[in-house]
Amino acid sequence: MNDTKLARLASKVGINIDWVDAFGDHHKVSPECQRALLEELGFPASNPQQISDSTARAELSLHGNGTAPLITHEQGRALRLHGRFAPGTAFQLILENGRICDGRIDAHGALPAVAECGYHQLHIGSQELMLAIAPHHCPSVDNLLNQHDARVWGISAQVYSLRRHGDGGLGDAGALEVLARAAAAKGADVLALSPLHAINHPDIHNFSPYSPSSRLFFNELHAAPDLVLGEQAVARAVSQCGVRAEMDRLEALNLIDWPAVSRLRLRLLRQLHENFTRDAEHFLQPDFKHYVQQGGEALSQYCRFEALQRAMISTEQSADWRNWTHTYQDPHSAAVEQFAAEHAHEIDFHSFAQWLTVRSLEHVQKAARSAGMKIGLLADLAVGAIGSGSQAWTRQQEFLPSISVGAPPDILNTSGQNWGISAFSPFGLREHGFRAFIEMLRANLAFAHGLRIDHVMGLQRLWLIPKNATADQGAYLNYPFEDQLRLLALEAWRHKALIIGEDLGTVPEGLHKTLASHHILGMRVLLFEHHEGAFRAPEDWPHDALATTTTHDLPTLRGWLNGHDIDWRYKANHRSEKQTDKDRSGREQDKAGLLRALKLSAHLVADGRDALDASVAFIGNTPAPLTLLPLEDAMGSDQQPNLPGHGNEHPNWRRRWPMDAQEMLNYPQVDKRLQRLAAARTAVRTAAHESANESANKHTRTRAS
Repeated sequence: MNDTKLARLASKVGINIDWVDAFGDHHKVSPECQRALLEELGFPASNPQQISDSTARAELSLHGNGTAPLITHEQGRALRLHGRFAPGTAFQLILENGRICDGRIDAHGALPAVAECGYHQLHIGSQELMLAIAPHHCPSVDNLLNQHDARVWGISAQVYSLRRHGDGGLGDAGALEVLARAAAAKGADVLALSPLHAINHPDIHNFSPYSPSSRLFFNELHAAPDLVLGEQAVARAVSQCGVRAEMDRLEALNLIDWPAVSRLRLRLLRQLHENFTRDAEHFLQPDFKHYVQQGGEALSQYCRFEALQRAMISTEQSADWRNWTHTYQDPHSAAVEQFAAEHAHEIDFHSFAQWLTVRSLEHVQKAARSAGMKIGLLADLAVGAIGSGSQAWTRQQEFLPSISVGAPPDILNTSGQNWGISAFSPFGLREHGFRAFIEMLRANLAFAHGLRIDHVMGLQRLWLIPKNATADQGAYLNYPFEDQLRLLALEAWRHKALIIGEDLGTVPEGLHKTLASHHILGMRVLLFEHHEGAFRAPEDWPHDALATTTTHDLPTLRGWLNGHDIDWRYKANHRSEKQTDKDRSGREQDKAGLLRALKLSAHLVADGRDALDASVAFIGNTPAPLTLLPLEDAMGSDQQPNLPGHGNEHPNWRRRWPMDAQEMLNYPQVDKRLQRLAAARTAVRTAAHESANESANKHTRTRAS
């Protein structure tokens, strides 16, 4: 078989045949991997005829069919339609606000510039298209706060880890509200959250918030029904279910028992639903009905999937929709419609659970803002969803459910990573007007004024691993980067939201600059900001990325200083004894480098005993528009939330704080740490204003002379 023609097809489809790893080494994707990925993308390539046919279809799909239902563009710029319509062709543009604009394609084949951002209907020739006109960039911190050089700070928290009395063993929106008010009282303007996406309850042993069933809906286990229905309604349901003793048992655990918590909370939610359904005069009935109506087809299909999956399990069938009978694999089939009619009450329950969760989160955002936070909640968007989950079922043509997303071998993971999640299909996105991408953004921006996009490189390219292949046997697939950036800017503008892009790891050349030009804040982590042991001084950090001490996948500062992460990796068989010895030696050099940087920046006293506190002040003194302090470092913990890699020796996503969220930030050492961070931010903000004023005065004096 001609591998040259195969490679030409793969490249045309968007597979990066040649790529460079984190070590600077060059690689070429094997023909076997190319064929496997092409097959999943809908371009068979098993023989010369298939390659020829697929190449022709790829050409048509990418360049020649002109049937894409949505075109993205930027405001104020003429839109070249690349020969799709002849000069002089009449068009009618119906703007989102209802205003109608009639005109003709100009002599260059371009549509005149559109000043208004939004989703507009374009009628041209015999076609009806959607025109998404985006602002040139997302709102910045300065834009949102309506001031120059805002320099704000916030706290990031793993929601599941929070504790409040009576929570039954898992962090919820009630504990989140308490933490938000406490953080606001300390001067924080942002509270960044771990992902709250809907999880796959039958697979509750896989409870990573980054392996969701759907990124359109939410994990109802984090709902706080008392914030919506009132404490009395919840107390009544607890009594009816007889679960108080089990709640107390789970609440006393140091590690979350996810299966038990799931059973308990779902039982309680079902009782609340029964009580709510019986009370036809409940004052919130109209709001619930409105929520269901607004949720439309997406909500209906999600709830149908949840009900169907449970029905399959109850009859000892597969929880994975890909193994269901053909009639149930299609969410629009007559069989699914009949199932929905026969299980209307069960489907209503899942709508009710989502309603409670969304209203709980909206309540927390309002509480955060009313307590003084200028931005409030910052949601977290996972990079993909599991192929067996509801989002892949409802949006099958826009997903690649049999391909896994991961990362190639790098410095931290020499074997590469397979995250066990599925990604969007770039072709499916284009063919459906980016429906799945837009609705996902809207769902996650509905309750928050900011969004952190995990592995933001995925907007440009993703490392995809064929079925049954190892993590290092994958390839990068290109995505419609420019289209997604425009849609992201448009939705951020509509929601007045801050956008963060997690740009850590193997980053394509030029990505940092592109994100910055769109006012998408990158991420800079203290533990990474060094070269050969020399840490970057605070004033040398970038102005276009947030600053933080660590992330959920990295050791806490105290854990890093004490080498706990090295011990854990050895214990979990991620590293050999020889590698571990080398890791410890390297860590000592890095620690010495950090202590030198802290002393040079005047944050660390001579004996070095307050390295943690000094590091917090250190990141506060950077010019970053936003500084985020993970709750683990605010509390001085030496344990990290997640240890990436194989095995389950480390209690990933299970650690709970021993104290109530109400008390956490008031411990003297914690309060002192936050005061140092707030003072550092104030100092940087003041210095920036003084510098700006001096520059303005100098300019004035120069003009006067």
